[in-house]
Amino acid sequence: MRGVRGGRWRRIASQIGRSVAVWAVSTVTVLVLAGLLPDFQLQSADGDSATRIAVTAALGAGAFGLLSAVVWPLLVRLLLLVPALVLGLLVFFLNGSLLLLALRINPSGDSEAAPETAVIVAAVMSAVASATGAALAVRDDDAYRRRLYRLADRRRRAQPPCPTAPGTVFVQLDGVGHEVLTDAVTAGLMPTVGRWLAAGDGARPTHRLTPWRTDWSSQTGASQLGILHGSTFDVPAFRWYEKDRGEVMVCNRPTSAAELQRRATSHTGDGGLLAADGASRGNLFSGGADEQALVLSIATRRRGRENRSRAGYFAYFSDPANAVRTALSFTAEVAREIGQSTRARIRKERPRVGRGGLYPFVRAFATVVERDVVVAAVMGDMLAGRTAVYADLVAYDEVAHHSGPRSRDAQQVLARLDRSLGLIEKVAEHAPRPYRIVVLSDHGQSPGETFRSRYGLTLADLVRAGCGLPVPRRAERTRSGAEARAAVRAALRRPVEERGEQHRPARHREPIVLASGNLGLISFPDVSHRMTKEEIDARHPALLATLANHPGIGFLLVRSAEHDGVVLGAYGAEIPLDRLDGEPGPLAVFGPGAADAVRRTHSFPHTADIMVNSFHDPADGEVLAFEEQIGSHGGLGGAQARPFLLSPLTLSPPVDDGEDLAGAEHVHRVLRRWLRESDGPEVPVTDAEAEAETEAGTETEAERDGRAA
Repeated sequence: MRGVRGGRWRRIASQIGRSVAVWAVSTVTVLVLAGLLPDFQLQSADGDSATRIAVTAALGAGAFGLLSAVVWPLLVRLLLLVPALVLGLLVFFLNGSLLLLALRINPSGDSEAAPETAVIVAAVMSAVASATGAALAVRDDDAYRRRLYRLADRRRRAQPPCPTAPGTVFVQLDGVGHEVLTDAVTAGLMPTVGRWLAAGDGARPTHRLTPWRTDWSSQTGASQLGILHGSTFDVPAFRWYEKDRGEVMVCNRPTSAAELQRRATSHTGDGGLLAADGASRGNLFSGGADEQALVLSIATRRRGRENRSRAGYFAYFSDPANAVRTALSFTAEVAREIGQSTRARIRKERPRVGRGGLYPFVRAFATVVERDVVVAAVMGDMLAGRTAVYADLVAYDEVAHHSGPRSRDAQQVLARLDRSLGLIEKVAEHAPRPYRIVVLSDHGQSPGETFRSRYGLTLADLVRAGCGLPVPRRAERTRSGAEARAAVRAALRRPVEERGEQHRPARHREPIVLASGNLGLISFPDVSHRMTKEEIDARHPALLATLANHPGIGFLLVRSAEHDGVVLGAYGAEIPLDRLDGEPGPLAVFGPGAADAVRRTHSFPHTADIMVNSFHDPADGEVLAFEEQIGSHGGLGGAQARPFLLSPLTLSPPVDDGEDLAGAEHVHRVLRRWLRESDGPEVPVTDAEAEAETEAGTETEAERDGRAA
């Protein structure tokens, strides 16, 4: 008992000593800033003694520290209704206001500061105090652990102690392909991952790296839904039109995300990967977790304050030092993006897309704010002892879309993400239970020009030309636009109206054309069912030929009255789905698994009337995005379909030797198996998993999905 009391008093004395040290450093900082900044004064106009000035500085620093500790968390709670981007911009103003208040209530001296100067002084003081506290605490493991624990959810204290069995943290590096990761490790850009894999240093590895293959829809919506909820059924793309509901579904729209999660849960009959004491951070979907922050699928619900998506920001921004550091990094990232895009324009780099408007702020949010908040939430979950945590870091994906998957900009982001993984690994040493860190990606990215920049028209323009509808003048002036209109004339055997002629109203409603990376979807909304090739040819005789023969198109998928489904390619290629494996055809350049992916998508109830996959050059891995992206994903072709799974060697191998890890649903089953390998809360085998295991090799995924539907 005496030893326990002695340890308690030593901890109290140590904490008091650190607080005094931080106060002293803050006081010196105030004195230095007062000497450097003319609009920041600690003395009256008549002058004061050095002692009085020092006392004024000490009291001002103390008052600012107390206000930051007491008032700042209340301000952040009040600002949870403010968009996160605005909150980041308000950080400096709020911190400066606290300093002005501290100077006003200072009982010693006539200290004052101009508002703009107060912002600078407050930012510097918060940064210095945070750095000093961290430097002192890192020498004391208990203090360091307590400092990190402030990021944890305080409600966790009221729950029973966490079990001693290992927990699992899944960190998703959005958009990082298998080859990009291995090349970054080889180049020394990701030393943490390199150390885990023991790349080149002779040490024993602690992790294994496994590539896996996405479905045709190689994008976060489908992959993360499959990973977290075990089903990618009826998710044909990132966005698609549903005729029965008359609605365009978009995976990153809150209402669509909520509906997709509901459908997946109904399809599998299971709550999700994180249903047993899990936390979901920064994801599109919850995974069945009780603890959710920055989760899109709950953004539209009427929930309590603790479950609101923006509530995830509170744990991080409640520390003013964190807020200032993130705001400074946010500003630096905006400046970095403006500088990098300006340099790209001056050098006339190709390919290139527009990076103006709000994009610099969107990039800064993804690469700084979202990263910092999500990593802090994961740290809090680990220190609170949660069993399973799944977090998505979107920084690389956002930058690679606009700068290219292998650009210097994207490589810099990879290096910063590696430091985040190192921080999570460090926090695991202070957690109340051991943790296994699994890193994975949901898809890769394929480089290439945009369809529009290469051919001067969009996919929607090409579809309009194939339907005999007016094409925008910019497309008519291009070679491709002329080719498309010539194909229409030849197919229809009649001239197509030139500009200047009066366009007659279309007899039918115009098609809806949507793009998901290099995957295009064409739907005719006035026809309630999925149209057949024969119906499309009767309605628009030139459309399918125009698309299939265009040099920027790889292949089409359409329903067929004769063959159920067919793949169309250039020069009249028409291959029924049941013969895709026996003939080379237009799918040959897209690699193994392409035929299975196409057949499975064909079985979905909401597959578009015409599915269009862009051209793919297997020599350099390029595709042509139908969106304005020079690093894209969403369809077949190149690195976009080859993500990775990085797992500790203490877990069982994801697949047996010679077996492919194919599809997000397969990844889901692997992750659930790893959770079951722990001695913690039981993760039951779902009906879908049991069925998949017993019927493996006897029934395709498409057949299972069709039977389930």
